[in-house]
Amino acid sequence: MKLNQATDYAFRMVLYLASLPEGTKMTGAALAENQHIPERFLLKIMRSLTAAGIMKSYRGVDGGFALQRHPSEITLFDIIEAVEGQTELQRCLHDMSSCTRECGGMCAIYGAFSDIQHQLAERLKAINFEGLAEQERTFHANK
Repeated sequence: MKLNQATDYAFRMVLYLASLPEGTKMTGAALAENQHIPERFLLKIMRSLTAAGIMKSYRGVDGGFALQRHPSEITLFDIIEAVEGQTELQRCLHDMSSCTRECGGMCAIYGAFSDIQHQLAERLKAINFEGLAEQERTFHANK
């Protein structure tokens, strides 16, 4: 499984905002410059994060973006799902009718990937941005 560039940028944006005081609002331009992300691409990603309830968008002169939820309530899984949509390791995990073998999910491969998919999702849901922001502060403190 390979995550796309938009997801990497989303991780970076959320991590950066999670490391700032709660409620901090930044313009898209400032966030794009700080995180070295093309601004037009950042705004596209922000639409997905806003629709998922991860970011909040403010309009007007004092507009910008802020986290909508506390960093402890935002996980790696949330970001992946918001940007990439529902992801599966095998097509049949989402749509059993996509199997050309026509076994309806009753095979050893389906069983193995189903278990791996479940474990991966659980691991991604266990890692939140409060913990990641704390690790980030530790990394920077030790430089």
